[in-house]
Amino acid sequence: MMEEGKEMCFECLERRIKLDWSDQLQFCYGISDSPLPFGSSAVVQFSPTNPSAPPSQFILSYLPTHTHHCFSKYINQCTLPNGEETEMGSESGTGSTCLSDSLMGYECCACNHCGKFSSLRTITALAPLAHVGISYCSTFQELASSFLSGTLEDHIVSSLNLLVQGKAAGRDGVNYLHLLGVPSFDENSIPGCLRHPNIAPVLGLLKTHDYINLLLPKTPYNLENILHYSSTALKSDWHMRFLMYQLLSALTYLHGLGVFHGNLCPSNVMLTDSGWAWLRIWDSTMLGFNLCFKHGKSNNSCIPSKVGCCIEDCLSQGLYADLKLSPPLDWNSQFNRWWRGELSNFEYLLFLNKLVGRRWGDHTFHPVMPWVIDFSTKPSENSDSGWRDLSKSKWRLAKGDEQLDFTYSTSEVPHHVSDECLSELAVCSYKARRLPLSVLRMAVRSVYEPNEYPSTMQRLYQWTPDECIPEFYCDPRIFYSQHSGMTDLAVPSWAGTPEEFIKLHRKALESNRVSRQIHHWIDINFGFKMSGPAAVAAKNVMLSSSEPTKPRSIGRRQLFTKPHPTRQVVIQEARDSTKESVVGRDQAHKIDNEKSFVYKTSCLQELEEASIFSEHARHLSPLYFHDQENLMKQSSYFKETQSKNLEKSAPNPHDISNYFGFLSDVDLNYLLEHIDIQDEDSTGYQELLLWRQKSCLSKTSSKEVGEDIFSVGCLLAELYLRKPLFCSSSLATYLEGGVFPALMQELPSHVKVLVEACIEKDWTRRPSAKSLLESPFFPSTVKSVYLFTAPLQILATDGSRLQYAANFAKQGALKTMGTLAAEMCAPYCLPLASTPLSDAEAESAYILLKEFIKCLTPKSVKALVLPVIQKILQASYSHLKVSLLQDSFVREIWNQIGKQTYLETIHPSVISNLYISPHKSSAAAASVLLICSSEELGVPITVHQTILPLIHCFGKGLCPDGIDVLVRIGGLLGETFILKQMLPLLKHVAHSCIDVSSMNKPEPMHSWSSSALVDCLMTLDGLVAFLPREAIVKDLIEDKRCVHALVLMQTNLEITVLQVAATTLMAICQRIGPEFTALHVLPQLKVLFDELAFSQEGFNGSKSLGKSLKASKSKVDGEFQIESRMDLVLLLYPSFCSLLGIEKLRQCCTTWLLLEQFLLRFHNWKSEYTGETSRSGLENVVAKVPLLSKGPTSDYSPAKLLLNGVGWSIPQSQGIRSSKNLMPQRRLANAHQSSVQTHESASNHIKSEPWFWFPVPAASWDGSDLLGRFGGPKDEFPWKIRASVLSSVHAHQGALRSLAVCQDENTVFTAGIGPGFKGTVQKWDLARINCVSGYYGHEEVVNDICILSMSGRIASCDGTVHVWDSQSGKLITVFSEPSMDSLHLVSPSAYSTKISADHVDMSNSNKSSSGVLGSPFDESLYTCMHYLELVEKLMVGTGNGSLRFIDVSQGRKLHLWKGEFSESAFPSLVSAICSCGSDKERGNGASASPSWIAAGLSSGHCRLFDVRSGCVIACWRAHDGYVTKLAAPEDHLLVSSSLDRTLKIWDLRRNLPTPVTFKGHTDGVSSFSVWRQDVISISKNKIGLSSLARSADEDEQHRIIPQKLYTSDHGGRNMSVLSSISIIPFSRLFLVGTEDGYLRICC
Repeated sequence: MMEEGKEMCFECLERRIKLDWSDQLQFCYGISDSPLPFGSSAVVQFSPTNPSAPPSQFILSYLPTHTHHCFSKYINQCTLPNGEETEMGSESGTGSTCLSDSLMGYECCACNHCGKFSSLRTITALAPLAHVGISYCSTFQELASSFLSGTLEDHIVSSLNLLVQGKAAGRDGVNYLHLLGVPSFDENSIPGCLRHPNIAPVLGLLKTHDYINLLLPKTPYNLENILHYSSTALKSDWHMRFLMYQLLSALTYLHGLGVFHGNLCPSNVMLTDSGWAWLRIWDSTMLGFNLCFKHGKSNNSCIPSKVGCCIEDCLSQGLYADLKLSPPLDWNSQFNRWWRGELSNFEYLLFLNKLVGRRWGDHTFHPVMPWVIDFSTKPSENSDSGWRDLSKSKWRLAKGDEQLDFTYSTSEVPHHVSDECLSELAVCSYKARRLPLSVLRMAVRSVYEPNEYPSTMQRLYQWTPDECIPEFYCDPRIFYSQHSGMTDLAVPSWAGTPEEFIKLHRKALESNRVSRQIHHWIDINFGFKMSGPAAVAAKNVMLSSSEPTKPRSIGRRQLFTKPHPTRQVVIQEARDSTKESVVGRDQAHKIDNEKSFVYKTSCLQELEEASIFSEHARHLSPLYFHDQENLMKQSSYFKETQSKNLEKSAPNPHDISNYFGFLSDVDLNYLLEHIDIQDEDSTGYQELLLWRQKSCLSKTSSKEVGEDIFSVGCLLAELYLRKPLFCSSSLATYLEGGVFPALMQELPSHVKVLVEACIEKDWTRRPSAKSLLESPFFPSTVKSVYLFTAPLQILATDGSRLQYAANFAKQGALKTMGTLAAEMCAPYCLPLASTPLSDAEAESAYILLKEFIKCLTPKSVKALVLPVIQKILQASYSHLKVSLLQDSFVREIWNQIGKQTYLETIHPSVISNLYISPHKSSAAAASVLLICSSEELGVPITVHQTILPLIHCFGKGLCPDGIDVLVRIGGLLGETFILKQMLPLLKHVAHSCIDVSSMNKPEPMHSWSSSALVDCLMTLDGLVAFLPREAIVKDLIEDKRCVHALVLMQTNLEITVLQVAATTLMAICQRIGPEFTALHVLPQLKVLFDELAFSQEGFNGSKSLGKSLKASKSKVDGEFQIESRMDLVLLLYPSFCSLLGIEKLRQCCTTWLLLEQFLLRFHNWKSEYTGETSRSGLENVVAKVPLLSKGPTSDYSPAKLLLNGVGWSIPQSQGIRSSKNLMPQRRLANAHQSSVQTHESASNHIKSEPWFWFPVPAASWDGSDLLGRFGGPKDEFPWKIRASVLSSVHAHQGALRSLAVCQDENTVFTAGIGPGFKGTVQKWDLARINCVSGYYGHEEVVNDICILSMSGRIASCDGTVHVWDSQSGKLITVFSEPSMDSLHLVSPSAYSTKISADHVDMSNSNKSSSGVLGSPFDESLYTCMHYLELVEKLMVGTGNGSLRFIDVSQGRKLHLWKGEFSESAFPSLVSAICSCGSDKERGNGASASPSWIAAGLSSGHCRLFDVRSGCVIACWRAHDGYVTKLAAPEDHLLVSSSLDRTLKIWDLRRNLPTPVTFKGHTDGVSSFSVWRQDVISISKNKIGLSSLARSADEDEQHRIIPQKLYTSDHGGRNMSVLSSISIIPFSRLFLVGTEDGYLRICC
C-alpha cells in the first residue's frame, strides 16, 4: 500500500530498482528535493558487458501512473496489449514523423493541455529518442548500449556532413539547422522528430504496473554545482552569454510547441563534460509540459500528516516521524523556527546540509552532523565530562593545535585542513556494517579485513578526525552487522541497546549545552570561519584546489559570512531556570519585575541580531518565479481562441513535408555566410536600449511564458552576481512597490538592461525568448559558435562528429568566424581528436588540428591545441601520431608558437616514441623528424634536448631508430661535431657502464649497464662511418683509449656485450686498415689474448667448447652466436688473420701458438684456411648486426626509408658535405687524405664552423647523471653551472645595458652605448657570433629592450619607446608621454641596417656604475618595459612611478596606472616590472592571463597591481635601495634584487609578504635571471647562484656564494663589471653583458 503525497525512502527506492532491474543496475544515491532521504529519482550505474569500458551513470525516475492522465494514456497506447513496444523517434534516419494517423488526432480530456498541438505530438517532439515499452532487464541494457555507442542521432550528423561538403544531404540536416535558428528562430513551427540539442534527451519511458520509469543520461554537473563550488569555471562574460544563448534556444523551442517550463532554475540546467547545457524538462512536479490533473490537488499540495515512506510496511517508517520539516523549505522560515525553538537542532542541521548540496547515500558528499559527546561517560547537563568542544573542529581536536600550526607554517600552500570535514573513507567506515563488501573494498581497503573496523562507538570517535553522520542520531540499524566476521558496533555501557543509544544521543544533540555551542560548529563547517582571518584563528584553513577553474559537482560552500546567532530558546530557558532557583514566588516575582527591562532589552538585542543575520543570508532562499501557486493551477498555455486559430491555419498533418520546414537554399555557402563575423563586435549600450524599446512593443503570448522569461532574468543576474537576485522579501518588495533589489546596481550596464526587460512586472511587456536571442546582447561570435558546435553535441559516434567538424573547418568555417569564435569552438572539437582513432578518422583529426593551428592565436594554440597533441604523441600507435610527426606539421607549430614552446611541450613527446617498445612506424617518423630538425635547432639545443635525452635512454628500451637518430645527426652536423660533441659523450657512457659492471650492484643495475653498453657500442659503430681513419685512430683508439678493447677485457660482462664489442671492433679495424690495426689495436688486446690462451676453461675441455663444430658455431637467424668467453678466440683471431695475414698476426700476438692449437682442436681451424673461408667468416662476423640490437649498420632502417623515399630534403646550408654524410658509406683504404692534410683542413675551418665555441657536455658530465636516472627523457636533467666564459665579442662602444634572447635561442639583441654616446641595438647570430643587423635611431642611451612575441618587432627604450622591424631595421612608430612628443622625432628612412666599420673601432665611452639610472630623471620619460605576451600589450614604467600600457599592434597608447606616492615625499621612478607567471615555464601548454602586475621603484618599494581594476593590491618596502630587477617564476612568487646587495623571494599568498632573503654579494645586485629553480644574479664582476627551493645553511641563513667568471681556454678571470644577464634555457647557457661593451657567452 502507498500513502498519497509521500515519496519512497531511498532504501525502498533501492530495493525497488533492484527488484525491477535485477543486479544489472547499481544504486548510487537518491535525488531528493528535501533534506530527508525521500524521493522518486535515483542516480544508477550501469556496468557494460565490455569489462574495459568504464561504467556509466543514468538518472532513473519513478513517476506514478494515473488512469485518466494523458501522459499515462500515451504510454498505455504506445505499449500494445500483446507486449509490443514502439519508439517515439524515427528509426529510418530520414527524420519523418513516427506518429500514426490515429495518434495524430489524439486529444486528452483529463488534463489541461489544449494548446497548439495535441499532447501526443508534444510529447513526441520533446522526447523523440525515447523507447516506450514495458520495463524489462534487457531493455535497460539495450538503451544504455545504444546511448553509449552514439548511434541514436548518427543519421543527423551524416546529413550535416554531406551538407557542408556540398552534397545532397536530405531533410535531417536542414531540419536540425532550423532548430538552431537557421535561417532564423521560429516560434510557430510544427513539431517533428528531431531532438533540440539543448533539451535533455529522454532515453526511455518504461512502464511497470504502478509507475512509469523515465531514463535520462546523467551529466557530471549542473549549473547549481558550478555556482556553488566552482564559479570561476564560467571563465568570462562570453561564456555566460553563450550559456544563456543555449537556454534561450531551448526555451524558444518549448514555447513554440505550446509548452512552458515552469521551473527554470540552476539545478535544472544540466552541463556535460564540455560545458554544453541541457535543459531538464522532465520534472516530477510539472512533468515538463503542464500536464497536471484538472481534478484534485497536485502532489505538492498534498502535504502528508507525518514524515515517512510511502510504503506502509517500510522498516524506516518511524525513523523520521517526529520531524517537523515541512514546506516551504526556505531559509528565512527554517532559521526563524529554529531560533525560536520550534525546529530541532537535528532538523536545522539537515536543512543546512541541503543548502550546501550534500546528498543522502552519496558517500563522497554525505550529510554531516557534529559529534557532541566523546562517549567516555553518559552525558549530563550538570556535568562537563563527556561533552565535545563544539568551538573547535573535529580535525583540530584530533590533530592538535601544535601539528596544525606546523602544517600551516611549513606548507607551500598554507593550510590547516587537507580534507573535507566528512570524507568518503569515514562515511563508509561508519556505515560498514550495512554497506556491501564491494563498496568497502572500493572506498576503504581493497582487502576486506573486518577486524580493522572500530568495534565500539568510543573507538570510532577516537579513530576518526572527521565529523559524524545523521544515521547515528536516528537509525539504530546502522549498529547491526550484515557481514559474517564483523561484529555489531557496540554502544556505550550506559546505553543498553542501539535503540536506547539513538534516543540518548539525539537527546544530547538537542540539549541546552549543545544548543549554546552549536552556532560555533555551524560557523566552522558552514559559516564565516571557513575563510579569511576567522579561518586562520580557528585553524580551519582548507587546502585550496589546484585547479580553481575546473568545474566540480561537490565542494565546500560557505553559507554565511557573519557569526551565526545563538539559539533564542537557550536564553529563555536560562532566564526561567534563574527564576525557579530563587526561593519563594514573591522573590521570583520581585526579581522578574526588577530585571524585566533587562530581559526585554536582551531579547530585543537577540532579535535584532537574528534579524540582521537572516537578512545577510537571504540569498539562501532564491526565487526564480513569483507566481508559483498559479503555475500549479490548471491553466492553458494559449487562449482557446488562439488555439483554434492555430489549428485552422495548420497545414495538412498527413503532408509530411509540412512537418519540416525544408529550406532548399540552405547550403554550405549559406552556412558560411551565416557564421561570418565581419568585425569583432562588442555590445553597445545604445543598441541595447534601442532593442529594449522595440521589445516592449511585442507582447508575451501568455502569463506562463512570461514566468519563464522572468526566470531567465533571474538566472542571467545570478550568473554575473554569483548570488541570487531575488529572495522572498525582496521579491515581495519589488512586486508591491516596483523597487528593484539593491543587487541590480552591481550588474554591468548591458546585463542590467536585459534583466530589467525580463523581470518586468507586467508580463505582457516581457520580451519573448526569440526576441532575447536576437538582441544585441548576444554578439555574432556567440551565434557562430553555437551553429558550429551544436551538431557536435548530437548523440552520435565520435567519428561522425569528428568528420563533420573537420569538413566544416576545411571549408573555411573557423577562418570565417574569426579567432575568438574559433578559440571558443576548440574545447568542443579538440577532445574528439584525442580519442583512439581509426586510420580514416585520423585524417579528419589531422585536418581539424591544422585548421585550429592556423586560425588560433599563439596563446590559444599553447593552451588548447598543444595538450591534445601531447596526448596523441604519448598514446599508443595511431595513424594520426605518424601524421603529427611530419616535418610540415611541426613547422606550422614553430611558426605559430615558436621553437621554445615546441621544445617545452612537444619535443619530449617526440623522443618518447623511440624507447620502451615503440611502434615501428611512429618510431621511424619520430626519428626522421628529430634528424631533419636538428640543424635548424642548432648545436646547443640539439645536444641538450635530443642527443643527451636519447643517450639517457641507453639500456631502457631505446629502439634501433633511436640509435639511428644519433648516428644520422652526427653525420648531418659533420665530422667536427662528432669528434667534439658525440665521441666524448659516448666514451663517457661506456666507461660509466664498465664501472657499474665491476661494482657490487643489484642485478637490475647490471642488466641495465650491459644493455646501455650495447647501445653505446652500436652508436659508435654507426658514427665511425662518417670519420676519416686518422680521426678514428686519434680519438678512439690510440694511447690505449680503445673502448672496445676495454670492454673485451671485462670478465663480468654478459656474453652478448662481448660479442657486440668484438664485431664492432672488427668493423673499426676494417675501417682503419691493417697498418693502424697492427700498430694501435693489437697491442691493447695482448692481455686479452694472453688470458684466453692460458685459460683453463679452454684447455680442460669445458662443456661449451667441447661440443662439436656445429654446436660451437651455432647461428640464430643466420647469425653467429658465442656461448662463452672462450668463443672470442674464434670471433677475433681468424678475423685478424684475414685482415693482417698470418705472419703479421703472429708477430703481434705472442701466444699465437696456443690460440691456433685451441682453434684446431675445438673448431678445426688451421692457418692455411685464411683465404676465402676466413674472409667469408669475417664478413659474417662484421657485416651482420648482433641479435640484441639491429642497429644503423643494418641495410634496413625505417628512418632511412622515410628519409630517402618520402621526399625529405637535405638542408641547403649543409651542401655537398651533408648529402654525402647523410648516408654512411665505408671509405676505401686507398681513398683518404693523409693525416697532415686532415689536420690542416680542420685547423683552417674550425673557426668557420657554426657553434665552434660550444663546449663538450662530457666535460661537466658526471657518471651519476646517467646511472641514477631510470626515467624517460622527460625527466629534467640537472644544470651544472660552471661559471665559464665560452666566447666573447666586443658588441658596443660603451656599456651593454640590456639583453633579449629570441625564442629560437640562436639570435640575441643587445642594447648599449654606440657612437656619439647614442643608443644602439645590435642583432647577433650566436652560431658564428657575428652581428647581422642593428638599429641606430636612438638619440639617448637605450636602457631596455623587449622582443614583441613572434611578430618580428622589437621595442627599445631610451626614455621614449621605439618599435622597429628586426629584419629591416626600419622604425615603425615612437611612443612618448605628452611632454616628450616634440623630442626625438626621427625619420624611419634615416637608419641603415648595416654596421659601418667605425662602429667597431671606436674608443670606450664613459661607463655608468651598475647600469642603473643614477642621475635625476625626467618624470615623463619611460624607464623600463615589460611585454604582456598573453594579452599582447607592452607595459612601460615612467619616471613618476606610473605604468603606461601600449597596444603595439594598433600603434596607440592605452590607459595609465598612477601609483600612490605615500611611501616617500617625492615620486620614485619605476625601475623594474613583471607580471604574474611571466617567467614561468608552462610545460603543459596551459596559459592564463596575468592576475597581477608588480612594479619595483627606485625608492626600494614594490607595488602590486590588480590587472582587472588597476588598483594597488599591496605596497611595501622590499629593499633598502634601488630595485634593479623583478621576476615572477610562479603565480604566487616574486623575486626581486636591489643595490642593497640582496636577492629576495616573496610568497604573495600570505597576507603580509614575507621574503626569503639571499645575502652574500658584496656589491649591489644589478640584475638576475631565472630558469625553473635556478637563479643567476650578477654583482659587479661576479655571478651568484641560488635556488628557489630555499635551501638554507645550518644557521637558517640563505647565502649566495659569489664567483668570478673565468675563460675556458686559458683560465683567466673576467674583471669587467657585469651589467646584464639572460639565461638561454634549452641550450644550458647564459649571456652576460659588461660595462665595457662585451657580450659573453657562458655555461
